[in-house]
Amino acid sequence: MRPLTDLLQTDDFARRHIGPSPAEQAEMLSELGYDRLEDFIGTVVPAAIVREDEMQVGGPVTEAQAIADLRALASKNKVFRSYIGMGYSGTHTPPVILRNILENPGWYTAYTPYQAEISQGRLEMLLNFQQMVMDLTGMEVANASLLDEATAAAEAMTLARRTAKAKGNVFFVAEDVHPQTLGVIRTRAEFFGYEVVTGAAGSELPDGLFAALIQTPGTWGDLHDLSSVAEQVHARQAALIVATDLLACALVTPPGEQGADIVIGNSQRFGVPMGFGGPHAAFLACRSSYQRSMPGRVIGVSKDSRGKTALRMAMQTREQHIRREKATSNICTAQALLANMAAAYAVWHGPEGVKTIAERVHLLTGMLQRALTNAGLTPQATFFDTLTFGGDQAAIRARAEARGINFRYAAGTTSVSLDETVTPGDLADIMEVITGQAADLGALEAGAVEGIPAGLQRTTPYLTHPTFSAHHSEHAMLRYLKRLENRDYSLTHGMIPLGSCTMKLNATTEMIPVTWPEFGAIHPFAPEDQTQGYAGLLSELEAWLADITGYDAVSLQPNSGAQGEYAGLLTIRKYHEARGEAHRTICLIPASAHGTNPASAAMMGMTVVVVKTDEDGNIDFADLKAKAEQHSDNLGALMITYPSTHGVFEENVKDVCDLIHQHGGQVYLDGANMNAQVGLTSPGLIGSDVSHLNLHKTFAIPHGGGGPGMGPIGVKAHLAPYLPNHAVRPTSGSHTGAVSAAPYGSASILPISYLYIRLLGAEGLKRSTEVAILNANYIAHKLRGAYPVLYTGPDHDGNGGRVAHECILDIRPLKQHSGITEEDIAKRLMDYGFHAPTMSFPVAGTLMIEPTESEPKAELDRFVNAMLGIRREIQEVQDGLISAEDSPLRHAPHTQDDLTAGDWNRAYSREVAAFPAPAQKQWKYWPAVNRVDNVYGDRNFICSCPPIEAYSNFEFAE
Repeated sequence: MRPLTDLLQTDDFARRHIGPSPAEQAEMLSELGYDRLEDFIGTVVPAAIVREDEMQVGGPVTEAQAIADLRALASKNKVFRSYIGMGYSGTHTPPVILRNILENPGWYTAYTPYQAEISQGRLEMLLNFQQMVMDLTGMEVANASLLDEATAAAEAMTLARRTAKAKGNVFFVAEDVHPQTLGVIRTRAEFFGYEVVTGAAGSELPDGLFAALIQTPGTWGDLHDLSSVAEQVHARQAALIVATDLLACALVTPPGEQGADIVIGNSQRFGVPMGFGGPHAAFLACRSSYQRSMPGRVIGVSKDSRGKTALRMAMQTREQHIRREKATSNICTAQALLANMAAAYAVWHGPEGVKTIAERVHLLTGMLQRALTNAGLTPQATFFDTLTFGGDQAAIRARAEARGINFRYAAGTTSVSLDETVTPGDLADIMEVITGQAADLGALEAGAVEGIPAGLQRTTPYLTHPTFSAHHSEHAMLRYLKRLENRDYSLTHGMIPLGSCTMKLNATTEMIPVTWPEFGAIHPFAPEDQTQGYAGLLSELEAWLADITGYDAVSLQPNSGAQGEYAGLLTIRKYHEARGEAHRTICLIPASAHGTNPASAAMMGMTVVVVKTDEDGNIDFADLKAKAEQHSDNLGALMITYPSTHGVFEENVKDVCDLIHQHGGQVYLDGANMNAQVGLTSPGLIGSDVSHLNLHKTFAIPHGGGGPGMGPIGVKAHLAPYLPNHAVRPTSGSHTGAVSAAPYGSASILPISYLYIRLLGAEGLKRSTEVAILNANYIAHKLRGAYPVLYTGPDHDGNGGRVAHECILDIRPLKQHSGITEEDIAKRLMDYGFHAPTMSFPVAGTLMIEPTESEPKAELDRFVNAMLGIRREIQEVQDGLISAEDSPLRHAPHTQDDLTAGDWNRAYSREVAAFPAPAQKQWKYWPAVNRVDNVYGDRNFICSCPPIEAYSNFEFAE
């Protein structure tokens, strides 16, 4: 009999996560000329950086054991009824949205909608999000979400500074803005050189003003009449930024009607769990005059090649790629999945439902106000859902905690924020806890106080588009969500071979804990004795990530990769300052770097100096050395990506790091390509000082159709004292400011990465990396004869050199001889049933392919056959058999509209158009629209739901 250790199946998850079976791996290795995977990897990863020790991480364990152990850890969290407020509210996620969006891989495994033709479902829901935000805030334009409310406020600040006519340098922040928002603003303002001045919302504004931020309702619950403030601000030719609450806007005159120029906030209370701080979809809305400078992603209305109305990401070449080192924003992601949930919440409830919820919350607050007044506790007179009062705080707190209730406690005051989860019974408990006496709810309802002054009560309608009134039965809503899902391409359909984006398996087991109340229903500022389960998970995950990266400390605060870049450079700058070398502000960045690198450096007040890359795509060491010497006295950092942005393990990377250290600088290693390092090498071993990690890439958090992401940073010991801290809930002993609203960023999705590491264990993590490299090289090998592979490493085995975990195909020679472009190939791949690879990054006219370790050999071969089929179609153009304009490549993608059209006068058959591979007759993915006209969309900028009469051919999934 086999030994028990072989029968426990502790390593079964690795076999399920890694796509190719051992036999298939052997076949692939044989094609590459190898018998053993370890021997092959030895030709790819430079010997000088190979990790010799085994990673010290949990596992491997079975999926059942992992869930049981995590359940035990989660049980250490105490799920109190939290009425703390501060921008985080209890909410009910409608079950139809919970099951069909948040728990549905058809929604959470999709990629950012750069390929609009196969993203129409998510784009429509994101357009709903923008419309919802514009309606409720009274603004003309809105984006498709930002990371959190605090960073949205910081983005609004830089937007105002860049666009305001006022030339001053002072940013006024009302003192009743949420403290976590003020903390992030101070961090961001410091290195832009802005002066942050605080004061009462109605106080005299300071000289030199370029913008003011007012919050209403304020953090203590007060409502502010913005009209007089707006007059003062606009008299200075400055901008008025307003932080608000979407639910309050259902009853209160919206900021846009009170003179606001920019409005920000958080949509969390629209059906998204608190999750210990995230992820949640923040928003930024503004006047149309700001739309071309607005940060983040914007969904716009355009048309396809048949004239049918279609959606796309408008102005989708983001600011950091256009302006690079001159950018004021490094945004590279959003919170699409959470924005979709919030928009679906508005669709589900509609205008009447949202108003009913708002009225109920406000009435219960008015009843509480009457009870507090009767008890002599004098809460404020204006409010929507939050009341602040004095009284015996110690007694109140003791009674509250005994009943499992959390309030907000400040010096001498207590605050209570109500939400849609509050029932009459909850309110009775709250009143009894505060006053010590039983409540007469009937009498209190009769005497409930109106907290919204007559002049601030909303009179304008909202959510008037038919979409918000058409899906209020569960059948209608379920079918609407399913129709939208069917208009999208996700990992449920096939491989998404995007280079630099690592669209690997998001295992079902990893996703299960996200919706547990022990993780989802925890307020980010709940008392620490209620969050011991989170504390255990966070500390263990930090330790694992530190070991995997070779660093000494980790901060989990950054909630995106770009924010991780910012946090890493912030840590470096604070380190230099502490050593009396604040003048070290030169940042060297290779020419091939992702646009967020120079944008992040610029945001940190650093001067970017570009380093050349050689013909093989590597850092030009001679140029690096010359520039390091030239700027030696002021050198702050070098930012590199490893393996390189070109998908190659550069052999002299240790020499690169040593050179920078010799000149007093620090090395920031971008963690975007960590998928090729785990278990084989590490940033710390290579010699870098700090890296961010894309947990939504290497560590299996889903992309969510464009977010959520997580970008924690790891640092060497000398940088640890300068990691980001947090004003409300300190996470370290440093004096460095916060970079995110919540202490641990998007904490509720961290269980995904925790389980990923534990399920795979050290050997499974290493094998995943090895197979990722194998899969990429297999594809490169199979396609090399049809498409030139642009960059490879040194040729150690006589096979022309190897790539890392991704490869770049050079389409430029084919384009020169045929006129067929990389975009034509990308769109034609949709006809073959694939999402496109990354187009024109990092080199224009190329396709970057990353298959990940999760794709089985059959899917790799299907992709190879599709690319070879496309190459034959290109050859027909080259041979003069068909023109580029008449070819299926130029007309791709093909839709059902094409096949059902009465006339067909093209130079190829309908079968060639829609079924270029035989297997597609068994199963076919249909793009929702034909090729989208991006130029038309930018020239005719519309970012709201189009009126039905104006866009009668717009096919909303009704």
